[in-house]
Amino acid sequence: QVPLVESGGGLVPAGGSLRLSCTASGSHSKDYAMGWYRQAPGKERERIGCISFSGRTTRYADSVKGRFTISRDNAKNTLWLQMDGLEPADTAMYYCAAQPACPYPNEWEPPNWGQGTQVTVSS
Repeated sequence: QVPLVESGGGLVPAGGSLRLSCTASGSHSKDYAMGWYRQAPGKERERIGCISFSGRTTRYADSVKGRFTISRDNAKNTLWLQMDGLEPADTAMYYCAAQPACPYPNEWEPPNWGQGTQVTVSS
């Protein structure tokens, strides 16, 4: 499992933007598709999007489509989640994780999770 560290969360007003980062240690991280997940208080963790290892393919959950953008730079071992038009419903802990491919069945979950980064959107 590739060690991953999420960062960039914070408190933002509704309609605002944030960019989350996910940094992987080790050069082998570029061999994986990557997913962004979130877990809101009292709710199950959900995958909100993913990107293929090449970066050419992305998929998004309907709840974030058109507002969130996933990108990656394999040379920097970094993944980003650009979040625009944030809503209070986006308040959650956000996680990144490697996954076998993108797209990939939503039923699959990574075996390990990092610490995540908290995003709070005020109304």
